[in-house]
Amino acid sequence: MDSPRLLLPLLLLLTALLAPPPAISAAPGIIRLPSGKAGARACAAAPPDPAVYDRPVIGIVSHPGDGAGGRISNGTATSYIGASYVKFVEAAGARVIPLVYNEPEERLLEKLSLVNGVLFTGGSEKQGVYFETIKKVFQYVLERNDAGEPFPLFAQCLGFELVSMIVSKDNNILETFDAQNQASTLQFPSYSFEGTVFQRFDADLINKVSTSCLVMQNHRYGISPKRLRENDALSSFFRILTTSPDENGKVYVSTVQANKYPITCTQWHPEKAIFEWRKPMIPHSEHAVQVTQHFANHFISQARKSPNRPPADRVLDNLIYNYSPTFSGKTS
Repeated sequence: MDSPRLLLPLLLLLTALLAPPPAISAAPGIIRLPSGKAGARACAAAPPDPAVYDRPVIGIVSHPGDGAGGRISNGTATSYIGASYVKFVEAAGARVIPLVYNEPEERLLEKLSLVNGVLFTGGSEKQGVYFETIKKVFQYVLERNDAGEPFPLFAQCLGFELVSMIVSKDNNILETFDAQNQASTLQFPSYSFEGTVFQRFDADLINKVSTSCLVMQNHRYGISPKRLRENDALSSFFRILTTSPDENGKVYVSTVQANKYPITCTQWHPEKAIFEWRKPMIPHSEHAVQVTQHFANHFISQARKSPNRPPADRVLDNLIYNYSPTFSGKTS
């Protein structure tokens, strides 16, 4: 007869043999993924959502001059679009059709019928054929939205200045500021971000952009908060989102949003933080890049709401890929 001393180890051995195998614990920081066919699947093309367009196209108005040579004149047929503006749009998942400022009006309208939103670039030209084209495109934006079709506009630097002149119907509305080649902060007169691009920012990024120079300014003109608020047309059209100081501490409006339209304007240049490197004061930190990407994503998310579904072949025939780019990084 076995003694009790031998039974206990035997029972323990049987218990260990019959127990289910222990779960394999992954090392810290390691995620174990399912293997084999159970973890893989092919995704069939989903039916398109009529409310969200996943192939948006943006029209960018070209600026007089050749870019590299710096000729800014309505006397030349040459115009250009800085590559950083194109990349800014593409980084958020859209393509670009150039709206050449001095093409015939019927050609301009044809191209506008193929896009889901418009971008006005920076620059310096404030008169002549270019200004007249900007006015026509701006009116088109308003008409499309008034007809119930979401059609966003993003206007940067010169674009914001021209829109301010158009809305106020005052070509002398702008003031002078010393904000060329300057990185700055963004100050928020109101911390109500709902429905604005800044709704995408977390609290940490709002704090960073308020206290660190994360945005690039490059302008001699702008509009002060006081002048904007005192102009009935501007104050009823726009809501001030941010202000910024120039090198002398003089404050100007740096970001606005239209009250009734998907129109956002910046006096600063969000495209530069990711795509321009010539000037050493352009911020390239991770937070500066996040600011740029939020603005690009916000703009293109608005364009995705456009009901316009242009024929694919006509879009392809007019995309900026039909033009040959010119590298100008060493000269301009």
